[in-house]
Amino acid sequence: MALPIFFIDAFDTGTSLITLNEETSKHVVQVLRMQAGEQLNLTDGKGYLITAEITEAHKKQCAVKIQSTIFKAQGSSKTTIAISLIKNASRFEWFLEKATEIGVNEIVPLICERTERQHFRYERMKGILVSAMLQSQQVWLPVLREPVRYEDVMNLKSEDSLKLIAHCEETEKQQLSNVQIKQSSNSIILIGPEGDFSPGEIELALNNNFQPVALGETRLRTETAGMVAAVMMCIR
Repeated sequence: MALPIFFIDAFDTGTSLITLNEETSKHVVQVLRMQAGEQLNLTDGKGYLITAEITEAHKKQCAVKIQSTIFKAQGSSKTTIAISLIKNASRFEWFLEKATEIGVNEIVPLICERTERQHFRYERMKGILVSAMLQSQQVWLPVLREPVRYEDVMNLKSEDSLKLIAHCEETEKQQLSNVQIKQSSNSIILIGPEGDFSPGEIELALNNNFQPVALGETRLRTETAGMVAAVMMCIR
């Protein structure tokens, strides 16, 4: 049976003892009823998988001793999804969860001309990413940016990155499933709001070397489009 895994905010490779925060300590000691001598796994979301043994089963300050540490390097390619915030926050949270499980490396919430909701609870959203990372037994937490204006996302990636925009306008587009994504390259895809990108936003992206793509033959909700893009770009 796999050991339970928990998140720690930071990891010092030079330390041998870790005191878990109150929330994690409570879960370990009161919910799982783990005792001194039992083992668990920890990760900092930056590639480290730490196996540790409980030395003090305190419900507020559970102490553990590191037994082994493994660093798992990320792949050479990184996938970024820049996606508009949407009116229904729970649907956006669903996207964050699924994108993390699938293996997206970076998520950029966008504020576009037709974005209806601009409020963003960063800590809550990061917590959703952490939970999804742990549930899917990963050790890399996606980078979650604060919301950015659409125009500002144009300069997030270098010119050698694969840059894509998914929109619903009846123009010539390539199916994303047919786009060649190199294993060693970085890629970013723009996903618009529920009313789609404006013509001006599409033109701006094209002028900045973004390639127009389609995600299939049907019109998708924003969060569904983000999830479909994540699958197509991360699972090849």
